[in-house]
Amino acid sequence: MDLLLLSPTRFEADFLKGRSFDFHGRTGLRGEGWAWLEAGIGKANTAATLAAFAQRRKFDRVLLFGVAGAYADSGLQIGDTALAEKEIQADLGVRDGGMKGMGFPTLILGASHYHNRFPLDRVFTGELETKLGLPRKQFLTRDLVSENPTEARHLSLKWEADLENMEGAAFAQTCLWLGLAGAELRAVSNIAGIRDRSQWRIKQAVESLESHILRIIEP
Repeated sequence: MDLLLLSPTRFEADFLKGRSFDFHGRTGLRGEGWAWLEAGIGKANTAATLAAFAQRRKFDRVLLFGVAGAYADSGLQIGDTALAEKEIQADLGVRDGGMKGMGFPTLILGASHYHNRFPLDRVFTGELETKLGLPRKQFLTRDLVSENPTEARHLSLKWEADLENMEGAAFAQTCLWLGLAGAELRAVSNIAGIRDRSQWRIKQAVESLESHILRIIEP
């Protein structure tokens, strides 16, 4: 298996066609040179699913994809797609200072100490950037999404972030820990902090995901 694809939900990957399988109740598909697995919503689901699957299957690279909310000043519009340069774990540690403010790293790998920021694989991300022509952005992960524009703007400025999601930092940290070449791709379905679902465009975002993911896995 060359490439593992993950998405939090099945609907974000409805366009994928392959041989179905089940992994501890998670829906999966196998194709030529790739496999897709439903990771589940949230950090715990994503980290646990990836870590468990990685113990049983060998793959060269792993790509997390899904929809996300863009911060108003990110320069991204609904339907746009971006790659993560770095993921930010924004609700771990103290309110001001995160894990560094507590004096503890979240992950230690050799001489590298990681607190709240986790880089994605540079080589894999760079190849996707070249192939797809997508920008790299700073992604932010929280258990609780922004509930209003004021909160969203505060988080964006505080962490210098562009997109908001609920899984990516756990994915990036797990990839680093396990030595996996991980990348993350998100399509904008809404502006972060806007909770009026009539202004969300999930179908448009999934169509954007489809156009890029199919280019990645095409023979």
